[in-house]
Amino acid sequence: MATPEVRLVTGRLREHPADSWTLERALATAGYDAARKVVTQMTPDETIEMVKNAGLRGRGGAGFPTGMKWSFVPKDVFPRYVVINHDEGEPCTYKDRELAESDPHSVIEGITIASWANQANKAFIYCRGEFALGSRRLDAAIKEAYGKGFLGKGIFGSSFDLDIILHRGAGAYICGEESALLDSLEGYRGQPRLRPPFPAVKGLYGQPTVVNNTETLATLPWIVTNGVDAYKKYGSEKSPGTKIFSVSGHVERPANYEVPLGTSLQDILELAGGIRAGHTLKAVIPGGASSPLLTDTDIAMDFDTLKEAGTMLGSGAITFLDDTTCMVRNALVTTEFFEHESCGKCTPCREGTWWGVKVLERIEHGEGRQEDMDLLLDICDGIDGKAFCPLGDAASWALRSNVKLFREEFEQHVAEGRCPFRGEHRDLVGMRR
Repeated sequence: MATPEVRLVTGRLREHPADSWTLERALATAGYDAARKVVTQMTPDETIEMVKNAGLRGRGGAGFPTGMKWSFVPKDVFPRYVVINHDEGEPCTYKDRELAESDPHSVIEGITIASWANQANKAFIYCRGEFALGSRRLDAAIKEAYGKGFLGKGIFGSSFDLDIILHRGAGAYICGEESALLDSLEGYRGQPRLRPPFPAVKGLYGQPTVVNNTETLATLPWIVTNGVDAYKKYGSEKSPGTKIFSVSGHVERPANYEVPLGTSLQDILELAGGIRAGHTLKAVIPGGASSPLLTDTDIAMDFDTLKEAGTMLGSGAITFLDDTTCMVRNALVTTEFFEHESCGKCTPCREGTWWGVKVLERIEHGEGRQEDMDLLLDICDGIDGKAFCPLGDAASWALRSNVKLFREEFEQHVAEGRCPFRGEHRDLVGMRR
């Protein structure tokens, strides 16, 4: 029997789907109690220490300890800013989108806790431009919070002021990279910055800035309300708590599922109803398009286990591929995405992804050569570790994984001068966004 969901973050939106996004529902389910507690009963240092002890790791992809990131902010430099990375552009990832659409007040409450801990009087939500419903509900929730005195001057009757500004991006995947996000927020073209200095020291407008993912901040109210020990009952030793996984592909019930970190990939597959009837599993993308493939579901889904297996948890987008999937087509669609979204700042990424697409198109369309597989691996080597930001690295990891794990399929395309899956359902379900 599959491990059941543990809804620490998604409890409100699952239990009250008819009105989970409203202030009335938030207040009826202890909304803003955690924010009031930290602002009126805890010091900023105590709040940071609590998050450190909880072991909360960033849910945006890197998995960096949240409390440690906060502790890097210089103690004597003001003003400071908190920026919410709500630019969820990783293909097949929909967790942050659902949180904003269905429970925006939990996000605002998490922002308030982070802002208090870092003594930031201004926070910015950088929202993916395509999130129309989510941005409207966030905007409405922010206005409601101001009306209740949860935002603005002297929140919760304290001397602490907090303003939240909602900013909609223009649909650039690169702005999910935190320094490119900051450039975009300042009104410049979204391109990654040279680091160091890191945003915690010199970020938005040259001031200390904490950049956190939406799900990361939405987790904070539960930790404050229930305590560190209760939170650490879930997950693994190095990856405590729960994670929202966006499950898609060739499964019976694609959806967001919140489970403890360390849950078996097989259990998550069972939660999603298994592979569609009449087919078998071929491969799994375990953490968004950036992550190298897996071919087995007997693995714990946490940051460290996946890293040891040569892949990564990433954004938590799990895409299951069945036996009808053309892996050349999968590599092509994925590389096309990275080529399209490359900001063009550095040569390895800009040129490498372009050439990767050209070679893959040649193979997919029956014009491939036997040496093309080694050429693709050479292209990956020319990008990996040499690009200005992780986008180029991610593109090379995904492409290299497809070629190495399914080289025989690539060679079959070349030998037959055609795609052997022609006429089958060859597209990666949900990949085109």
